[in-house]
Amino acid sequence: MDIFLLLLGFIFICLGIIGSFLPILPGPLTSWVGLLLLHFTNIVPKDWNFLGITLAVAILIWILDYFIPAMGTKRFGGTKYGVYGTTIGLIIGLLSPIPFGMLLGAFFGALIGELLYDNKDTNRALKASFGAFFGFVASATIKFSIAIIYFVLFIKEFWKYKGEFF
Repeated sequence: MDIFLLLLGFIFICLGIIGSFLPILPGPLTSWVGLLLLHFTNIVPKDWNFLGITLAVAILIWILDYFIPAMGTKRFGGTKYGVYGTTIGLIIGLLSPIPFGMLLGAFFGALIGELLYDNKDTNRALKASFGAFFGFVASATIKFSIAIIYFVLFIKEFWKYKGEFF
């Protein structure tokens, strides 16, 4: 059972890294589940302080993930139409076979949303689109960094007790 939990935890850690870029998977929270599964083995001692702190960080990042792209759009002069367009563009970009579809989707979604709001001011719409793009990149970077840190923590904990697993 310990090997099963170890492998399942590793899968969740990897899914968390992938989820840093996919809006469907909450990256750091998924990675945290991997850490939790590792601590549920009989080999690795449960450290509730460690798990509580890493959970708090994962939840904070998960909450911020909903605000950062919108803040980027608003900071660059966007409206709620641009924010909605960013979200719709991210989903469409995720489903598209185009490389970097999510990045392009965020940009063009915000652009279309802003042009629907005011089709006369293309400069403002472009500026808001760049804000959405930078907000998405900033959010993905933060989530990816936390997911990598959780990956390193997982490997470090496993490495301490690797002899007992095998």
